[in-house]
Amino acid sequence: MPNPETDLQQRIRLALGTHSDARLFRNQVGSLPDPRTGRLVTFGLARGSADLIGWRTVVVTPEMVGQRIALFTSIEVKTPTGRLRPEQQAWLDAVRGAGGIAGVARSVADAVTILEGTP
Repeated sequence: MPNPETDLQQRIRLALGTHSDARLFRNQVGSLPDPRTGRLVTFGLARGSADLIGWRTVVVTPEMVGQRIALFTSIEVKTPTGRLRPEQQAWLDAVRGAGGIAGVARSVADAVTILEGTP
C-alpha cells in the first residue's frame, strides 16, 4: 500500500521541478545497520531536517543590482493529519531564524506558497 506522505512528496517535487528559480532535493534521514559489520549507519542531513532541501535564487537589494543569491529552502512534507516532531519544528525555526525559507507543506499548493513567499 502506497504511503500517502511519499505520494504527496512526489507530487510536490514534480510541481516544484518546473520552478525556474528553485532546486530542491529529497533528504532521506534515518539509520540502518551495515549488513557487513552490523554497525548503525545514519544518513541524511541532520535529525529533524526537512524532507525537501535546496535553494531558491533571488535578486538582492538595489545596491547589488543584478547579483543573485541562493536562499536556503527547507520544506517538510506532511499529510493533512500529519504532525511535526519537536526536532522537525526546531529545524524549521532554525532555518527561518537564519533568514531561509522553511515551512510545512500539506499540499502542492502549500509547497508553492512556501517557495514563492517573501523570505
